[in-house]
Amino acid sequence: MTASAAVPAGAVPHPLRNRNFRLWWIGAVISLLGDQFYLVALPWTVLQITGSGIVLASLMTTVALPRILLILVGGAVSDRLSPRKVMIVTASSRATFVTLVALLIWLRMLHLWELYLLSAAFGLADAFAFPAFQAFLPSLVEQRQLVAANATAQGAFQFTSIMGPAPAGEIIRKLGAAWAFLLDGISFIFIIAALWALPDPPPDLSPAKQSTLAAIAEGVRCVVREPALLALVLLEAVLNLCMFGPITVGLAYLAKHWYSSPATYGIWLSALAAGSLLGTALSGMYRPRRKGLGWISLTAGCGICLALIPYLSQSWISAIDLFAMGTMKGILTVQTISWSQQHVDRAILGRVSSVRMVSGFGLTPVSLLLTGIILQWSIHSLFASAGGLTIAVAITATLYRRVREID
Repeated sequence: MTASAAVPAGAVPHPLRNRNFRLWWIGAVISLLGDQFYLVALPWTVLQITGSGIVLASLMTTVALPRILLILVGGAVSDRLSPRKVMIVTASSRATFVTLVALLIWLRMLHLWELYLLSAAFGLADAFAFPAFQAFLPSLVEQRQLVAANATAQGAFQFTSIMGPAPAGEIIRKLGAAWAFLLDGISFIFIIAALWALPDPPPDLSPAKQSTLAAIAEGVRCVVREPALLALVLLEAVLNLCMFGPITVGLAYLAKHWYSSPATYGIWLSALAAGSLLGTALSGMYRPRRKGLGWISLTAGCGICLALIPYLSQSWISAIDLFAMGTMKGILTVQTISWSQQHVDRAILGRVSSVRMVSGFGLTPVSLLLTGIILQWSIHSLFASAGGLTIAVAITATLYRRVREID
């Protein structure tokens, strides 16, 4: 490990002192900043073309399906091959597709089916990139640095989520969505360059050669054999059902139909991200006597904030509510990812991470479908039911010893 400054004996050096982690982090920050332009431009473009919450939900489902169907394969591929090379390929693919969409908008040739194709391509890339990153990160830092490394990685995402959406909304308003898509395409160059300069994980981290199905089965067995890990996986699945659709589609729909402003939508996303950044920073300080009970409390708090969103009278009050929810979710995300990385053998970490991500993404299509349907009926009912169900899940989780005693 390369350090830029001396570290006192017994102290845990910050991951950013590590040259390789720092190189990845800089590339990731720039690329993630570009992604925020895409994340604002895509739903806004769809709503401009169709004005339909159901169409937007179906487009998000197009992202989710290949991610769900192939993420276990992505985990096996990351363990078998090089997670670094997997991330280079997926970033290059994203850059190509998002740039093509920008060109189609400029040429006034964009059709809805091309946005579906873009969404499917991003979902496919996610299926391989997400577990690859989880497998690659521990090779950049020491095990004792994993909590700080995950917090710093999540912090990069949250920082760019704060800085990106509001400018993206302004650029879309003044210059058009094409510029937002193009800026995202350019940003991928930086993460590709960073990954290109980094080494692959040591060869001894690679598992023995086996079929893809056998490799996937080994990852599933690892989760099933560990009661605490299994309980965490099931809890994440239900949380995804309750939160993904309302946050991804519901907020965009609310900003479009109540405030008619992409800037409002961008500000809300920035508030959510700012809270997540604070939660990421606080994740190492939040030390309940039992992690399981602490995570349950955070889940209940997220549910309360979610239920309140459409009942708040001003957009800035909604932003404060989203900030609070983001803070709790930020702590929860860093702690659960770090706990998993610390308790799973690195040789199968990509596959176990992919199983966890299936639990996180598996109910995404259902969440999006229900969101699209309920939106046509009542925006209030959407957030009230999603928040209420999240609270109910948290209360139910306290009844199970395997969840309460996670430590």
